[in-house]
Amino acid sequence: MTTTEGNVRKSESWNSRLGVILAVAGSAVGLGNFLRFPGQAAEYGGGAFMVAYFISLALIGIPICWAEWTMGRYGGQYGFNSSPGIFRLILKHPAGKYLGVLGVVIPVTIYMYYVYIEAWCLGYAVNFLQGGLNFGESVTIDNYINYFNTFIGAAEDGSALGFDINQVGIYIVLVFFLNFFLIYRGIAKGIEFFCTYAMPTLLLLGIIVLIRVLTLGAPNPELPEQSIINGLGHMWNPGNLFEKLKNPQLWIAAAGQIFFSLSVGFGVIITYSSYLSEKDDVVLSGLTATSANEFCEVGLGGMITIPAAFVFLGAAGIAGQGTFGLGFKVLPMVFSQMPAGALFGFIFFFLLFLAAVTSSLSMLQPGIAFLEEGLGINRKQSVAILGLITAMGSMFVVYFSKDMKALDTIDFWVGTFLIYLLATIQIIMFGWVIGIKKGWEEAHKGAEMRIPNIFKVIIKYISPVFLLTILIAFILEKIVGINFETGEFSATGYVADLIGGENHEKSPVALMSVGVIGAVIVFVMILINTAGKRWDKLDEEGKRP
Repeated sequence: MTTTEGNVRKSESWNSRLGVILAVAGSAVGLGNFLRFPGQAAEYGGGAFMVAYFISLALIGIPICWAEWTMGRYGGQYGFNSSPGIFRLILKHPAGKYLGVLGVVIPVTIYMYYVYIEAWCLGYAVNFLQGGLNFGESVTIDNYINYFNTFIGAAEDGSALGFDINQVGIYIVLVFFLNFFLIYRGIAKGIEFFCTYAMPTLLLLGIIVLIRVLTLGAPNPELPEQSIINGLGHMWNPGNLFEKLKNPQLWIAAAGQIFFSLSVGFGVIITYSSYLSEKDDVVLSGLTATSANEFCEVGLGGMITIPAAFVFLGAAGIAGQGTFGLGFKVLPMVFSQMPAGALFGFIFFFLLFLAAVTSSLSMLQPGIAFLEEGLGINRKQSVAILGLITAMGSMFVVYFSKDMKALDTIDFWVGTFLIYLLATIQIIMFGWVIGIKKGWEEAHKGAEMRIPNIFKVIIKYISPVFLLTILIAFILEKIVGINFETGEFSATGYVADLIGGENHEKSPVALMSVGVIGAVIVFVMILINTAGKRWDKLDEEGKRP
């Protein structure tokens, strides 16, 4: 546990190098790997999306990952474990700490709806195990659409709060308290302990389901073209590659998936790495955690979900299903048609649940770290404050469950837009404020491998330009509402929800959701101002928080 002596806080630390790698990999390996990634790949044409995805991984994913690991460890040497403190230290300006607001707001706000989806996974695992998702011979996609909508309360606000086994309410309570029990135990006894066991279990379960999927062959003799081989081809064949790569939406989706998948731009890695010592290797550790995430995302998530859906439904059946449609409507129907489908359905959704917990834990730690170092309070107090804030936010999302409007609105403005913004700030800060020379020296302290020198150019020039281009394209298309193909302008759904538009009324729930985001930002800014005064006083006294 973190302790305090006078005004100086003693920081926690990881027990082992493997522990921090598994924890960072756990923060990255989540629902984005097994649900969001297959949904994005299916929507944007399989192979073409994969090309844009791997280019984004090389040009922004890995560079930002190394930058965050390095800046986090650097800040930790001076007693800072949160983005506001680390940004203040790096920028050496009073305004620096306010830039760090996103590194607290993003993970805390995402947690508010992520824990809701986490509860879906646990609920589906339980219901597969007890046979609640077996519709007998009358297996249709409508059965599973109706079940999903009833389970999460999509038909009516407030209906998700039921405590029947086929409603999400009871699972929300269970997962919320599990997360806070583990986060209360701290870095080593809570996060590291859970991830040390959860990650290997997750990998084992994923491999079991993958083997089952890859041995399906062509289960419907009347449709021999719907085979696993063709399902894999649907995922990897690029088709008219150059034509598809001209689509800005493809690049926005690929870059967004990299951010969400690797947890870069979340404020998580910079906090986790701040608990490392100067002797710890951030280069190899960062690459190892990234590789583990990519194996889970591409090797497990993509190769389980897309081929499995393809063999039972064909290409038309998985197109346009999106993240939740593919994961909670299509896949349950697929498992129901497999031999021992209930067992494999349980294994898959329990796998999702484990992946979700390792990620949601990581979303809580930046807030805990900031409260402890900014206000000088102990773990119990910080957990209580954050628990109250996130409980109110989660209840808002769960209550306004109709059409998932609250979840979808917060996910867009925070889980997509603000992540782009923070990632851009961080790579510019590393390449231009710290500087490549100093950043390179800091990154390689204790390193067992060296970053290829080509990444000096990538981090300083290519990554910022790539990110700024994607960010501008995202704003123009998703917020301003410009159609790149026709040049026409029309307010997007997310903007029209707030200001209204032709044939589109304002959404009170969307307005309240943006209000929740704004309230969290203002609250954290007030705390940052208070923390800044405390840090200034400690600086004057020759102490560090």
